[in-house]
Amino acid sequence: MGGEGSMLAAINSLKNNRSLLSKRKEKSALGGSYSNVKLAKFPKATAEQLKEIRNRTIKENRKTRIKTMLCFILFLILISTFLYLI
Repeated sequence: MGGEGSMLAAINSLKNNRSLLSKRKEKSALGGSYSNVKLAKFPKATAEQLKEIRNRTIKENRKTRIKTMLCFILFLILISTFLYLI
C-alpha cells in the first residue's frame, strides 16, 4: 500500500516538534533562587501624606479625562466635517 512513508514522515515531524517545545520551556526567565535577595523597607505613610497623594491622583485623573474628551470631540468634529464634505 502507498502512503506509509508520508505518514511516517508526519509522525517524525510531530515528535521532533514536541521535543523542541519541551527544550524551550526549560529556559524560563523566572528560574533560579531568591534566597539572597534583600527586601527593601519602605517608610509608613501618614494620614496627611495619603490625603495629599489621593488629591494629587484625583487632579491628575481629571486632567487626563479632560484631555481624552477634548481629543475625542476634536476627532468627532473632523470626522463629521469630512463626511459632510463627501
